[in-house]
Amino acid sequence: MDGAMARLRAALVAGAQGLALSLMGYTASIVLSVFAWLSIAFIPLGIGVLTTPYLLLRVRAYANGRRSLAAGWSEVRIPARYAPFPPGAGGGLIGQARRCRALLRDPATWRDLRWLTVDTLAGATVAVLVPGLLAEGVFGVLLALGLWEPVTGAIGTYWYAFVPVAGQGTALLAAALGCVWITVALFTGPLLIRTHFRIARSQLAPAAERELTRRVEQLTETRRDAVDTSAAELRRIERDLHDGAQARLVAMGMDLGTIEALVEKDPAKARELLAQARRSSADALTELRDLVRGIHPPVLAERGLGDAVRALALRLPLEGEVTVELSGRADAPVESAAYFAVSEVLTNAVKHSGADRLWVDVHHADGMLRIAVTDNGGGGAVVGAGSGLAGVERRLGTFDGVLAVSSPAGGPTMVTMEIPCELS
Repeated sequence: MDGAMARLRAALVAGAQGLALSLMGYTASIVLSVFAWLSIAFIPLGIGVLTTPYLLLRVRAYANGRRSLAAGWSEVRIPARYAPFPPGAGGGLIGQARRCRALLRDPATWRDLRWLTVDTLAGATVAVLVPGLLAEGVFGVLLALGLWEPVTGAIGTYWYAFVPVAGQGTALLAAALGCVWITVALFTGPLLIRTHFRIARSQLAPAAERELTRRVEQLTETRRDAVDTSAAELRRIERDLHDGAQARLVAMGMDLGTIEALVEKDPAKARELLAQARRSSADALTELRDLVRGIHPPVLAERGLGDAVRALALRLPLEGEVTVELSGRADAPVESAAYFAVSEVLTNAVKHSGADRLWVDVHHADGMLRIAVTDNGGGGAVVGAGSGLAGVERRLGTFDGVLAVSSPAGGPTMVTMEIPCELS
């Protein structure tokens, strides 16, 4: 009984989804497709240069909306691979022309336009089958419940599919056929919705060759970033050793040499230099510990990412709340990257957000380590060249991770990081 109710509920949900998708396909897809193609056709006349970027961006937003529905309704993932706008496009007519050219040169734009055409035909047709089967089945049942009389009284014999309805007997046959349609809808509704989204994916997703090329380019870029980051880290360690612990150890060695010369001639001065050497050794040890903590914090190695992030939050001058839901530990390189990414984001929040409270959520689901850092500051955070968040993005990119920032003016700011990994 519970299984039947669940199937009925799933069919009704699929029917509502199919109705919405078919309405979008028969309205928004047609309108956007017509206006976009007309705008492109008017580019030689000049007016298309002004209207095409706006319309193509609306098409892009519409396609991204369908991607979200595909993931949410049927767990069908449709990748979005749009080329970025050229930097410094500028404003005015020249800037608009540059944006227009960039959009038209992007293969993803033509995939979007091709999908609009397919969505108005195959996509909408598949989607409308779901509510259509349910509605046709219910109508067949209603015919047997007495609806056949006003229908046949108005038009005579009514053909319900291949059943000629002229009386109660044939109306019962129509009801039996209607039950067949309802049964088909119960078993195929969610499948048809998934088929609709798979049709969309076949048009919107980049070709395998293009995806492979993009992947190679991404790997080349992340490898270069990893090499640059490692070189910069080595230079930082060398500089810290040279300017800190090394200098103190050299000074301590000089003090010990002086003590050796004064130990018999001036014991009081020798004791003073011994105390100074002891302080220098303690300072050098502290600096070495800080340096080691900056390379790989002991709490991270010993207790894992969750406790390491909690320790980070405790050292902040802001009130913080840390939530951790991890059933195991990730690989050490992933934990290290996540730890330093969180550290950089928290540092940015303290320095620039103006917040007095922040929240950190760390959990693992669907093969992804997800970390969200939220503060109640003034917002306005962006990922750009020279910002700390750009460095975080490069660090995560080495592990195929992604960074997303939501920071409207006035706040709050939420920085979300995802790294694909498994826990052990």
